[in-house]
Parts: sequence; C-alpha cells; structure tokens
Amino acid sequence: MSRLRRYGRVARVLAVVSLGLGMASIFGVMEQLRLNSTMDRRQRWSQFFMKRLSNALPFQVTVFGERPATPMLWVSNHVSWTDIALLGQLTPLSFLSKAEVRGWPVAGWLAAKAGSLFIRRGAGDSQQIREQMTGHLRQQHSLLMFPEGTTTDGRSVRTFHGRLLSAAIDSEVSLQPVAIRYLREGEPDAIAPFIGDDDLLSHLLRLFSHEQAQVEIHLLEPIVCQQQERAALAFRAQEAIRRVVTGTPEHIDFVAVAEPARLRPIAQRS
Repeated sequence: MSRLRRYGRVARVLAVVSLGLGMASIFGVMEQLRLNSTMDRRQRWSQFFMKRLSNALPFQVTVFGERPATPMLWVSNHVSWTDIALLGQLTPLSFLSKAEVRGWPVAGWLAAKAGSLFIRRGAGDSQQIREQMTGHLRQQHSLLMFPEGTTTDGRSVRTFHGRLLSAAIDSEVSLQPVAIRYLREGEPDAIAPFIGDDDLLSHLLRLFSHEQAQVEIHLLEPIVCQQQERAALAFRAQEAIRRVVTGTPEHIDFVAVAEPARLRPIAQRS
C-alpha cells in the first residue's frame, strides 16, 4: 500500500475525530448554559460518532445474534481501542473505562462528554463505581464494560473480574455477553491488538499499512442476573465468550444478522 494512501486513510480518521470534538464542544456549551443534555441524547450522539469512526477504520464487520431490546450491562472481551468504536456503533450505550482514559488528550474528553464512567482499579472506589453503575442501569441506560481489565492478543480470554457485575444484580438487568474477534485471512489478526507499550498513532499507522481485516461481533445469549452470585455470572459470561474467541464448536449455532452499509457479511467482501 502506498504511503500516500495510508496517510489519506489516517486523515479520514482524524476528520472523524474532529467531528467528535465538535459534538463534544456542543455538549460543553450546553453545560455552560445549563441547558438540558440528557443521557439518552448523549448516547445517541455517541452512537452516531462511533458509526462514523467505525466506517473510517480498515475493518469489514459481521454481526452475529440479536441486539437486546431492553437496557443491559454489556460485557465483552477486550482486544484494542477499536473495540469501543465497533461495539459503540451497535446501540446507544455508555462505557466503563479506566481512569487513565479520562486524562488522554481528546479521547478522554470525548469519552467523558459521551457519558462514560471512570474507575481507578485498585484505588478502593469500586463501591462508589458500583453505585454509579447501578443508578445508570436503573435509569434504563445500557452500559458496556471489559471485565478482563486489560487488552489481550485476541486469541484467548483472561479471567473476568466480577465485583462490578453486582450492579446488574442490584438494578435487576441482564448481562449481554459480547465476543469480538479480529481475523485476517481466516486466522486471528496479529495487527489489530493494542497491547503492551503500543501508542495510538503507531497502532493506527500499522492498521492502515495493511488491507482490511475481518471483525466478528457475537451478541450471545443474555444472562439473567436476579438472585445470582456475581462470581458465577462472571464465570458464565467469560466461558460463553471464551468459546467463541477460541473457536470452540458451541458457537456455530449463532445466526448472522444482516447489517446496513459496512456491517455486511464477510462473503460480500469487496
């Protein structure tokens, strides 16, 4: 791929980020003027932005399963920062993010304006975050978290931390497990994972130095949380996602859902 074409693709992503900054600025002005900016509106605008960002990334996406009709606590394996855009385009929702993300230039501000909740792991504030999550879910707003607490190379799933799943129990909503897989020529993609000391710009340039990869998003069977133990919920969600990520045959029953625009079956690759 030519350098000119690669930088052109990066410029397209930066243009989308500029759009996001404009949207976030509008929310900032509304806050200053004390105008009502509901979470519903923030989530819809966030979904709009995530769709544009996903379209600018070098991925061809196929979605399997049904999107839930009611608010749920979404839990997913975590491979890259691109997970957020690809999952955030599916439905209006907010994210639970590491506190460090809040300090990222541009991205942290955008995340905060979109209604993200931030947690500093190991800082002893899990009870406060749990209460915030519970309030968020009780107000009928979907929330997505990555229970592994870090990214992986996409070939396996780490242990899910279950303490914050108590928010789903407290708010009486179900868990929506999600498995995301990055593939290149039918094998796990070694380029998409964002791990170790990788930096955002280098990762973006690396992505655009190659042709499109395929992404599978599996919306798995929701898990009822009422009268359940959080450790059991974490294990059930972890195992359901692990079976898909590792290619265990149990996941073959999922049916692909036709998607508009870029969300199209892999077989229709251009």
